[in-house]
Formats: sequence, C-alpha cells, structure tokens
Amino acid sequence: MNWPSDIVFYYFGYGSNMSLASMRAKGVEPLSSRKANLPGWRLAFNVRHFFRHEGGVANVVPSTNSSDAVSGVVHQCDDAALEKLDAAEAYGYGYDRIEMPVVTSAGPVSAAVYVGMPGFLDDDCLPSQRYLNILCSGAEQAGIDTTYLQELRTHPVHQKRSYPPYITPSTPTDRFDAQALTARPELTALCSAVFDMSNARPQHEYLKKFFGGRDMTLFHLKRMDSSDGSETEEDIRFDRLSAAQRQYLNEYLHEYATEYVFAGTFDRQ
Repeated sequence: MNWPSDIVFYYFGYGSNMSLASMRAKGVEPLSSRKANLPGWRLAFNVRHFFRHEGGVANVVPSTNSSDAVSGVVHQCDDAALEKLDAAEAYGYGYDRIEMPVVTSAGPVSAAVYVGMPGFLDDDCLPSQRYLNILCSGAEQAGIDTTYLQELRTHPVHQKRSYPPYITPSTPTDRFDAQALTARPELTALCSAVFDMSNARPQHEYLKKFFGGRDMTLFHLKRMDSSDGSETEEDIRFDRLSAAQRQYLNEYLHEYATEYVFAGTFDRQ
C-alpha cells in the first residue's frame, strides 16, 4: 500500500469507530482512513454495554461461511492514538486487541482489531438505535457496500424503557466542585449529581478507573448519534442543550442511580 512507512499502526474500526466523529470524540484524529473488509468473520452485537439500557455493542465473530466478511474502516494512526483507543474500547477488560489481516482496494494490511472477551459476551443483546445510527452514518460516509449498509439499517434494536425526569435526592447534601471531585477517585459526576462508585458491580471495575474523579456529562453528549463533536463545557454550564440531549442525559442519570450511590451535588464553575 502507498501509505507512509513511518506510521506505527493501522486500526480496523467496524462498530461506532467507522465514524470519524466517533473517533474524534475519543480523542483520535486518524491520519488517513479507507474502507476495508475482514474476511472470514461476521458482525455481532453481543458485547454487553456497561449500562443495560444501551443493549449490546459490536463484535467480530469467526464465521463458518467462507464468503462472510465484516465491513469497516481501516484508520492510519500515530502512536499516541493506541492508548486512547485502548481506553475507549476497554482493552483487556471488555475487548482484546488482536492483529488481523484486513483487505482494502489498495491491498491487504495488518491492523489492530478489538474482539469481545468472553466475560462480556451475551448473544441475546441487541444494539441501541443510537449506536446503530452511528454505525450507519460511519458506513455511509466511508462508502461501504449498500447491501451491508441496508442490513445495518434494518437490524433489530434494543427496546429501552421510558424514563421519568430524574429527581435529585435531598440527601446527602455534600457539594463538590471539580477540584474536590478529582481528589475523590471513587466518585463520578453527571450533570449536577455526584455518585459513589465504590460498591458498583464487578462489571464496572473498569469504569471506576475511567470515570473516577471526573464529570462525565460532556463525555456522554459527545457519544450521541446527533453529536458533531462541537459540544462544550460552556454549553452544559449555560444549559444550551436540546431536548434530545436533556433526554439522553436524563436516561443516564437514572442508570447511574441504578448502578451507583448518590453522594451529593456537583457545582459546575
């Protein structure tokens, strides 16, 4: 292939990371991207999301049908991107990272591929509509085969329940700013609520490190299917959010309240 020889690695995105907007939300700016196929594998949505209302996320599974292939995008990345991708994909916890040969119009290349680990697999999972929309957008932008794209568009989706408006508990009354939150790695914040992750279920051990001591509001906004990556802390601070954004954050507030223990309120400065 006629790509620069000093690039450290290639990465094959077959799920939300077909979308450049999704890659950028994770702090990764590919140097180049092009559509590719992973022959001998098939697409599944059997990796359980950390939060139950999101259903399952994408995985590649070996196929017994030699004509099967997973379509996606192979991104040309610099060395600094690997740590960010590993963090975003829960490498070593939810996904393993394996070198595999993928095929592009310019020829084969060995690429890093994230494959779901056994402890997170559930074949009853279905993708959320939000997640599937991101896949379809990324596949369309990459010019992936229309038949494959149509299969994505018509895939069954996870049916989530309806959430009432989240009501902040009256106790405890502790208040935290960003500095106080950073000093408490067992805590995480969403919107104006702070939650204690200390006794979260074992599946959330990875999130304790990823979310701990941080306000995750902007993180979630940038993972909406409508996100263009332009959302800012100022948008949150001055409540410049759409109805869809508020609804999405409200869903996550309920899920945080299910998984963690309310610990107080967050003062956004």
